[in-house]
Amino acid sequence: MMYLILIAGFVLLIKGADYFVEGSSAAAKILKVPPLIIGLTVVSMGTSLPEASVSISASLAGKNELAVSNAVGSNIFNLMIVCGVCAAICPLAINKDTLKRDFPISIAAVGLLMGLGALGFSVGHLDGVILLAVFAGFLYLMVASAKKARQEAEDEYKSMPVWKLLLFVIGGAAAIVVGGKMVVSGASDIASAFGMTENLIGMTIVAFGTSLPELVTSVVAARKKEVDMAVGNVVGSNIFNILFVLGAAAAISPIVFSMENIIDTAVLIVMTAIVMAMCFKKKKLSRLHGLIMIGLYAVYTTYIFMR
Repeated sequence: MMYLILIAGFVLLIKGADYFVEGSSAAAKILKVPPLIIGLTVVSMGTSLPEASVSISASLAGKNELAVSNAVGSNIFNLMIVCGVCAAICPLAINKDTLKRDFPISIAAVGLLMGLGALGFSVGHLDGVILLAVFAGFLYLMVASAKKARQEAEDEYKSMPVWKLLLFVIGGAAAIVVGGKMVVSGASDIASAFGMTENLIGMTIVAFGTSLPELVTSVVAARKKEVDMAVGNVVGSNIFNILFVLGAAAAISPIVFSMENIIDTAVLIVMTAIVMAMCFKKKKLSRLHGLIMIGLYAVYTTYIFMR
């Protein structure tokens, strides 16, 4: 039964996020929001809604360890597997803004989380507010940058009737909320049944499940050789996961921060720096880089199962 709850939760999360993004994008079009800004906000954040739902639901349920491990585990999976698999299929071009702005901000965001968590081994209400404030600053920077660099772009979002738009937004949001609660419940039951820690479940099964939207979308794009923005979108989603997802979770309910969480966040910083170094010179990730990233993730996964 607990496996069915977990699988059903993942299905609701993924489909709910899909419909929510489509509906929100259509609403943005009606409100004449530029496509570039839609991509930087609604669409990129939409792929992180499963992580947000799971982490916030975990915080509300007092499953604090699952909240942190899900966000950090998803970030490591997104960076090393999603980008790694895509690079192995087709070399990824890297936008200069991703290298000069997004990678450093991502590293700084994880460093801020680790610093706040290490002080007293908890991320409290005030810490959550700080993370959310930094996220608001990042969002302002992204929108301002998008406006400054805006160019005429083809409108790629399909129009839809208002009733359908509202159904997608409200129905998608409801599916995300219910799916998040089901994933937390199912994952916690599995952890208890097999004597596994919530941190391990969050870093593996839950992280993989909530990252499925990014993985499926990116692999399909790689097969079609439409991968120019793949790394930038992943790094942007990772920033969202740390600053908004964990910021909101901590603002709702203080999160216990364990030594394992400190190690995992440190690993995330190192892996982000490695990927940044790989693509810094030629502004791309090659197939060899992709295979190295997948190998590093396999080594780290082995470590977390053995610790």
